[in-house]
Amino acid sequence: MPRPEPLALPRLGYGAANLGNLFRELTDDEAWAILDAAWESGIRHYDTAPHYGLGLSERRLGAFLRTKPRDEYVISTKAGRLLRPNPDHAGELDLAADFHVPATLRREWDFSERGIRASLDESLERLGLDRVDLLYLHDPERHDLDLALSQAFPALEQLRAEGAVQAIGIGSMVTEALAASVRSADLDLIMVAGRYTLLEQPAAEDVLPECRARGTGVVAASVFNSGLLAKDEPERSDRYEYGRMPEALWVRLQRLVAVCRAHGVPLPAAAVQFPLRDDTVRSVVVGGSRPDQLRRNAELMEIGIPEALWEELAAEGLVP
Repeated sequence: MPRPEPLALPRLGYGAANLGNLFRELTDDEAWAILDAAWESGIRHYDTAPHYGLGLSERRLGAFLRTKPRDEYVISTKAGRLLRPNPDHAGELDLAADFHVPATLRREWDFSERGIRASLDESLERLGLDRVDLLYLHDPERHDLDLALSQAFPALEQLRAEGAVQAIGIGSMVTEALAASVRSADLDLIMVAGRYTLLEQPAAEDVLPECRARGTGVVAASVFNSGLLAKDEPERSDRYEYGRMPEALWVRLQRLVAVCRAHGVPLPAAAVQFPLRDDTVRSVVVGGSRPDQLRRNAELMEIGIPEALWEELAAEGLVP
C-alpha cells in the first residue's frame, strides 16, 4: 500500500522529556513557560512519549497545544510501553528512569497490535488531542527487536493505512536497531538519538544509507551529546551519556572546539545545524528545561556558518 504524503517537518523541534520532570522537578507553570518560549521562538514541532514522566510530559504538552491552532504544529509521540497501575508503589519516585514523578504507574512492554492501538488511544487521551501526526516505536531493542519487526511495525503500518496517524517510525539510540527496522519495515521517519551529531556519526555508516535507499526521513535528536556540545568551552568533567567521557572522544571534542573558534562560530550552533547537512535529515529535535534554552536553540539554528568551517571539519576527518 502506498504511503500517504510525506509529513512536512520544521527544521527545529522541541523534545519534551524535560516536561516529564527529567532529572529535576518542574512546576506546571515552569513547564508552561518553557513551551510558551518555544512557541514564541517559532518552534512548531514537538516530540513526547508516555515514558517521559509516566505520562506527565504528554499531559503538559497537550494542555499547552490545545490552546494553539491544530494545523500550525506537528506532534509526535511513541508506542511500545503501556502505563499501568503499580501495585508496589510505596511513595517512591520514578528515579530509576530519572523522572522526578511518583511511581504510581509502571511501564509494560506490549508490541502486539492491541497494545500499539491502546498506546495511541491512551496517549491521545492524555494529550487531549484528536490526533498525533507521527507515531514512533520507542526503543524496541530494549525489549525484543525481533518481536517489534514481526508485530509492532505491522501494527503501525495498519494504523497509518487507516489514517489514524500520517507517519510512523522508530526512535532509538542503537544504530543496529535503527538500520534493521528501516530494512524490514515501511517507515516514514526514524528518530536517531545521539548517533548522528557533530561529535560522533556512527549512523552515517549503516543507518543513513538505508534511509536514503528507501526514502525514509531522519529526525536527529540529542544533538548536544548529553550537553557536551551545548556550550562553547566544554569541560573535561562534563558527563557523556551516563558516565565519564572517553579520552579519545575528549581529544576529538577539543579539535571541534578549535575549528569552531577559528571560524568564529559558536560550537552549539554548529552542533544544531550539522545534522541538516545530510539530505536524509528532515528535522533536529532539541530538549531544554528553561525558557532561555528554548530561545537560544532557535537563535542557534539561524546563525550563519561559513562553508569553510564544514570543509575544514571534513578535511580533518571530524565529519563525513
